[in-house]
Amino acid sequence: RSAGGIQMKAMFVDEGFGSLDDYSREQAIGVLSELAGSDRMIGIISHVTELKESIDRQLVVTKTKKGSHVRWKH
Repeated sequence: RSAGGIQMKAMFVDEGFGSLDDYSREQAIGVLSELAGSDRMIGIISHVTELKESIDRQLVVTKTKKGSHVRWKH
């Protein structure tokens, strides 16, 4: 229904929150949280601090001189 009749199991949002005001960002996070509560995977790429603080499971990528380091943060 929310996917326009298409069965989607994964969705990625890349830097889609930086230009939103606080209210709009909270609304977007709420919708994405509801979608993630179903059988869908939601991936968000963001540098917005408030957004990072509201997501409980994160795959954090850190750039180093030798390459990138990836870790799960729960």
